[in-house]
Amino acid sequence: MAEPDKAAAGTPEEVAAAEAAAAAEALRPIIIVKKIIADDGHAGAHGGAWKIALADMMTAMMAFFLLMWLLGASNEDKRKSVADYFRPASHSQIAFGELAGSNGLFGGKSIIDTDGFPFTAKQTAMLERLTPQAQGGPAESFGSSKEENNKDGPSEQDPGKESGTGTPSQKQDKENFDKLEKEIKQKLSESKQFEKIKDQVSITREKEGLRIEVIDKADFAMYGSGGAEMGAKAAALMAEVAKSLKPLPNKLAIRGHTDSTGFPPESMRNNWSLSTERADATRQFMQSQGISANRFTRIEGVADTNPNVPGNPADPRNRRVSITVLNQ
Repeated sequence: MAEPDKAAAGTPEEVAAAEAAAAAEALRPIIIVKKIIADDGHAGAHGGAWKIALADMMTAMMAFFLLMWLLGASNEDKRKSVADYFRPASHSQIAFGELAGSNGLFGGKSIIDTDGFPFTAKQTAMLERLTPQAQGGPAESFGSSKEENNKDGPSEQDPGKESGTGTPSQKQDKENFDKLEKEIKQKLSESKQFEKIKDQVSITREKEGLRIEVIDKADFAMYGSGGAEMGAKAAALMAEVAKSLKPLPNKLAIRGHTDSTGFPPESMRNNWSLSTERADATRQFMQSQGISANRFTRIEGVADTNPNVPGNPADPRNRRVSITVLNQ
């Protein structure tokens, strides 16, 4: 009986190998894999995508309510100023000037070209824009007026004249200017003293205010030839103008103009100094008539650079003195 059992067991080497294999099988780790199937109706709520969507919605709502508050807190004039500020230049029908090679080989438009600005700055605008006038753009008399081409910009007429809107100061200026123009014209037409020179006084509305010009002619001159001494007729005329200007609160600007007739080469004077002297002489005379010195904001002479009769620079009508009653 013992012999068959020994034969079945095998050789000692085989028995050792079998025992080693059984021991290795007993030490092998057991790995259990558990698969969790997510519930589509519940686990999605724990993601982060909804937070991004909520943040976008809250940002949009905050911007919307901020815009509504700004619109409610500003008046119509301020909203129009902001809209005009952001209006593209292409919508204002402006012809750009000859800067930065706009008409040359490398065509383009310069950002410092004064003709490219939508319109000249107004002191009453919420966002005040200053047009550079130094080396940045062409002279005042260069080309056509940018204001005439700017059909979409503010009107050059009195603020609120057609629309009936405007700030209280604009409405007050309109009333004052209407009254001043009527009063001066009435004085000139009723006085025999000014019968011959009443046509030499020009009253014009412009963007800065009301401009009153006293223009020379062949037989009438405010100042003597080459000098800054006011004549008797001109002094009487300026005295009446000063009486009408005295009650107004508006600031004043005076500009002198000359014709193209120059001084002798050996003279130390020129038309620039002459036009400035005449403008300052006008200021001194108006101060002597009771107008306060602090009402004058600008005294300037432009020689013959802005003629009244461009076709004839030597025409006597180019000699004139401009008094501008500025907007408040």
